[in-house]
Amino acid sequence: MSLKSLSLLRYSVRAYKKDVSVEDSKLTYTLECVRLAPSAVNFQPWKFLVLKSDEAKEKAYPCYDRPWFREAPVIIICCADHSQSWKRRSDGKDHADVDVAIATEHLCLAAAEQGLGTCWVCNFDAEGIRRAFDLPEHVEPVALVPLGYPVDDNAPVKTRKPLEEITKEL
Repeated sequence: MSLKSLSLLRYSVRAYKKDVSVEDSKLTYTLECVRLAPSAVNFQPWKFLVLKSDEAKEKAYPCYDRPWFREAPVIIICCADHSQSWKRRSDGKDHADVDVAIATEHLCLAAAEQGLGTCWVCNFDAEGIRRAFDLPEHVEPVALVPLGYPVDDNAPVKTRKPLEEITKEL
C-alpha cells in the first residue's frame, strides 16, 4: 500500500467495536513501527504506556471522559521524556514533543495498515494522567491514543487545504 493510500485510510475513529480485542500480533507490529520512528539525534525520548487491562484503563478515563473513549480495547499514552531529548543549541528548543508526534503518527499509520482505528486525543487532563500513572516530572503525557477496530470500516472523505495554500516554492 502506498503512503498516500495509507494516509487516506487513516482517520480519527470515535466509535470502536465493543468487546473485540486487538490481536497481540497487530499490537506488537504497531508498536514496532513506533520504535522505528526517527527522532532528533536518534535520542528516542519517548515512553508509550500501553493500557490493556480494565484496571489501567479505568485510571485514564477520568482524564478524558467521553463515552466513545471507553469503547477502545487499548489506550496508549504517548509520553515525551524531556530528560532524554535533544535541545537545539541556538535557542534551547526541546524536540521531545516533535519526536513523540512523529512516533505517534507512525503508531496511527501502522494501526490503520493493520485494519485498526485510532484517534489523537490532546484535550485531556495531562496532570491527571501524570498522577494516575505516577509519571516523573520530566515525563510529559503528550497524547492519548485509543486503539481498536472501528465500528464503521469506511473512512470519511477528508477535507484538506489545497497544496498551493500550504506550500510556497522559492
